[in-house]
Amino acid sequence: MHIVYLTHEYPKKDLNAGGIGSFVQFLARNLVKQNIRVSVIGINNESNDIVDFDGDISIYRLAKSNWKFRKFYDHTNRILSKINDLDKEESVNIVEGSELNFSFFPKKTSYKKIIRLHGGHHFFSNELDKKPAIWRSFQEKKSFKKADSYIAVSDYVGRQTQKYLNFYFDYTTIYNSVDTDKFSMSNLASVEENTLLFVGTVCEKKGVRQLVQAMPLIKKEIPSIKLKIVGRDLIDKNGKSYIAYLKSYIDSDLEENVQIIGSVPHSEIAKYIERAHLCVYPSHMEAMPIAWLEALSMGKTLIASDIGPGHETVINGVTGLLVNPFDVKGLASTIVEVLNNKNFDIYGKSAREDIVSRFNVDRIIAKNIQYYNMILS
Repeated sequence: MHIVYLTHEYPKKDLNAGGIGSFVQFLARNLVKQNIRVSVIGINNESNDIVDFDGDISIYRLAKSNWKFRKFYDHTNRILSKINDLDKEESVNIVEGSELNFSFFPKKTSYKKIIRLHGGHHFFSNELDKKPAIWRSFQEKKSFKKADSYIAVSDYVGRQTQKYLNFYFDYTTIYNSVDTDKFSMSNLASVEENTLLFVGTVCEKKGVRQLVQAMPLIKKEIPSIKLKIVGRDLIDKNGKSYIAYLKSYIDSDLEENVQIIGSVPHSEIAKYIERAHLCVYPSHMEAMPIAWLEALSMGKTLIASDIGPGHETVINGVTGLLVNPFDVKGLASTIVEVLNNKNFDIYGKSAREDIVSRFNVDRIIAKNIQYYNMILS
């Protein structure tokens, strides 16, 4: 079997990547262990082609388009050309991409086209009460009609995407997974007292602004509180930095309490999680957050959002706590309550056991291979 994954986010050496890129890397590395050939195609952030190798995984980063308009069309044509080249070397059986990837692909192809729903344009626009953009909406609808099969990373994202697209498609839910060896049970002796950790892209939909706004309320009760923010900055289409915007909420009284670390290699995330007293990820919406799974896998007390697939990820009051991400006072009071509880790690053992049971590598990889074999047969 030869599978091609389409993503621009596959991690580069010593650089952090988005959640989808990390997920594809994790899945690909485990598939090659099962003697499945894996190739990855994406668009480079530079004006030249690069071929990388991650063990037996070939990564083709194609030069970004110089076209002023219709860049997406130009990129698609070059991706199709690369797929054809790979198909001549060793038949490509499956091409898997995101919600937008197949807009300008042929309807009939020699390989099966799979969309894995990590949360597309319609999903996040509607869930965050924004109006979908006309052009991106058009592309996404075309892409879904070109695909042959669909995998949802949570039941919630599958159901809601059907609703917002007004298009019924038969999907299979396969949760994201986490490397439970890499993200192993943390050592309580390593905890830095009263330290909060946020991991994720530093942007509005991750709820990091509300977390910063909660800090003065937390500081009144716990003066030694520290917040570490780990993740890449989101630069908008006008070149504006979200981190710069976030700093406007950090006045002189909070400067010593909030540390914006920025992007770090994914290999270092476990170290930050282990040292944290609490992990706090108050996202406005998620599809199936890998960052949550990583914290839970390490038996860390997680305060996350009571939204969308939140209850598919966290068993509230058993493996972690779910809160309203828009309620700053409620978020602050929950954090203070947990920090003041000497048994703050009460959820850790249950969290670890749940991850090992429902999200473990062997189980999730087996489900993916079973699904691939099913659609090919």
